[in-house]
Amino acid sequence: MTKVETGPDGKPVVPAEVLNAVRTLIEWAGDNPEREGLLDTPKRVARAWLEYCQGYAEDPAIHLSRTFEEVGGYNELVLLKDIPFQSHCEHHMAPITGKASIAYMPKDRVVGISKLARVLNGYARRLQVQERLTAEVARCIWDNLQPHGVAVVIDAQHGCMTGRGVRTPGVGMVTSRLLGCFLDDERSRKEVLALMGY
Repeated sequence: MTKVETGPDGKPVVPAEVLNAVRTLIEWAGDNPEREGLLDTPKRVARAWLEYCQGYAEDPAIHLSRTFEEVGGYNELVLLKDIPFQSHCEHHMAPITGKASIAYMPKDRVVGISKLARVLNGYARRLQVQERLTAEVARCIWDNLQPHGVAVVIDAQHGCMTGRGVRTPGVGMVTSRLLGCFLDDERSRKEVLALMGY
């Protein structure tokens, strides 16, 4: 990600070419970028996109670097359900909003539960497709925690389908990635999916 300069007010300084790009888009869409209500819109849009895409500035794996081994012998399923997230599709830059359920079967260590949500958001705050987002979250947990198994299920709605094109609101897309025991063992797979509500 490009290094972002901040101004005296602590807010990101938006380069002229970015402001001009947003003005051009407003004009091309049929409005007047010099209209009172739109005068500050290019700056707001640019800063909003910095926030939407802040995942490029981090390595989500960093959230899994601190683990705990003193868990009283606990070696069963760990599941964080219905984590809300927002992303943007890389094809139309339209919003993707939904929820994710993330589970893992620890070997000898666990991670703070908020870290699973941070991993999700680290990947979601990039231009994405849902299939890749699902796979990236699962692979990050698998590689860094080295558990017996990982399961990630994402259920989301896509603005590129609800607000344009086919314009079909209320349609959800579900993707899943199962690794280790959740892929290889039918009993474990059924248990985790049932607990997730699938």
